[in-house]
Amino acid sequence: AMRSAAAPQSTTTMDLHYDETDKDVLILTADGDLDSHVSSVFAEDLQRVIDSGTRKLVIDCSRLGYVSSIGIASLIRLYKKVVERGGQVMLVGVQGPLARLLEITRLNQVFQTYPTLDDALAALRLGEAR
Repeated sequence: AMRSAAAPQSTTTMDLHYDETDKDVLILTADGDLDSHVSSVFAEDLQRVIDSGTRKLVIDCSRLGYVSSIGIASLIRLYKKVVERGGQVMLVGVQGPLARLLEITRLNQVFQTYPTLDDALAALRLGEAR
């Protein structure tokens, strides 16, 4: 597991780890708020991961609280970077304010969203089979 990035004044934790079964799938669990400070730390960490060759990224949003517009912007940048390299980004457990935000911005048509992590992993496996 890679280190969790959290700012001193923030209670948000980011956990990055590769799935035990699908070792090429990186799961990012964000617990707390995705505000501007967290987003910048988060963006740096993810940039390293993408540069290291990760092509399958699942972002678990089930414990995510408030997401600022900067938070959304960093998700979009991340998505573009991964997709440009032929990868996939999936969001799981999207609920509450984030779900509304994705609807309003129509980003729910951009991001592949799944109710659970298992659903996302299954979809990634099917993608392999195609």
